[in-house]
Amino acid sequence: MKSKNTKTEKRMRLKKKIRMRISGSAARPRLSVFRSNRYIYVQVVDDAKQMTIAAASDATQSGTKVAGAEFVGKTIAKLLKEKGVSEVVFDRGGFKYAGRVKILADAARAEGLKF
Repeated sequence: MKSKNTKTEKRMRLKKKIRMRISGSAARPRLSVFRSNRYIYVQVVDDAKQMTIAAASDATQSGTKVAGAEFVGKTIAKLLKEKGVSEVVFDRGGFKYAGRVKILADAARAEGLKF
């Protein structure tokens, strides 16, 4: 029997549990975070319509990972302001709310996004 203890498997189980509790709507879409070893990606999803409203990543930026996370948080907040969205539901995607995920969230809040 295969062990269910790899990091990725644990994160995927946690992600499933989180997604059972939260979902995005037109009024309050879901801000979904994915963090790879190299980059951080964010997309804002309306789960009722199954549409991505906006997306951002630091793949085109140079600099530190921390600076990239801050850049993505500010960028996504600005994109959502342009589209008239001020509140979102934060989906950390099974990652701990620490490090780059927290920096991204704080940067988005600093730009006026509420969650």
